[in-house]
Amino acid sequence: MEPILQVKELTKDFGGLRALDSIDLEVHKDQIVALIGPNGAGKTTFFNCITGIYKPTKGEMLIAPEGKKKKKLNGLKPNRVTECGLARTFQNIRLFQNMTVLENVMIGRHCRMHAGIPGAIFKNPATRSEEKRAVDDSYRMLEKIGLDQYVNEYAKNLPYGAQRRLEIARAMATEPFILLLDEPAAGMNARETKELDDLIIRICDQEKISILLIEHDMKLVMSLSDMIYVVDYGKKIAQGTPEEIKNNPDVIKAYLGEDADA
Repeated sequence: MEPILQVKELTKDFGGLRALDSIDLEVHKDQIVALIGPNGAGKTTFFNCITGIYKPTKGEMLIAPEGKKKKKLNGLKPNRVTECGLARTFQNIRLFQNMTVLENVMIGRHCRMHAGIPGAIFKNPATRSEEKRAVDDSYRMLEKIGLDQYVNEYAKNLPYGAQRRLEIARAMATEPFILLLDEPAAGMNARETKELDDLIIRICDQEKISILLIEHDMKLVMSLSDMIYVVDYGKKIAQGTPEEIKNNPDVIKAYLGEDADA
């Protein structure tokens, strides 16, 4: 089966520093794929390249959503990448803190709305109808994520774990076929991490959204992932199932900084 995201020989240089060195990665429909590695390995740089924030030095980034033609992501701006069906969260929470929970999710709906400047100014019937659908759709998204009780609360007043889930809700409001999560469990306690684990599985199984995540919580990664890619110093050093990765000597060496049999 053809992958819905295919990255070939992705390379990114910053001056004389090579942050990514010919990385290959695939995500298939209904998969949860993890990208792991030590701090500074190039994981967030990889996300920034495929979402249009950075321009790769070389390599191809291709998407093939179900029922649609294959399309190249190279050269697209971040908003166009989102319109193509890739949505992401960030390592550091980037909510609109002084807007309500509902308003944050509605911002995610913006890329799927069609009202132009005249419609926004004059509020014609079509625009009003579209705005009502955006409110209804955003509230339903909050229900799915389990945040509907906070609908009119300011984002800054939410518990930390709920803020993380709100970022996911806003990303899902863009109607992605792939959701990119950058360290979604960072800073969470054990209960919040378990809730996140359940949420990610539910998104993949019920919403039929494939997941590509960066994560340092190895228990979470091993329990969730269908496939794991490991990078170190910008190079891919391993790929495989959780069982294969857990026993891979190169992965053990990268994380422990010593030979696997030492």
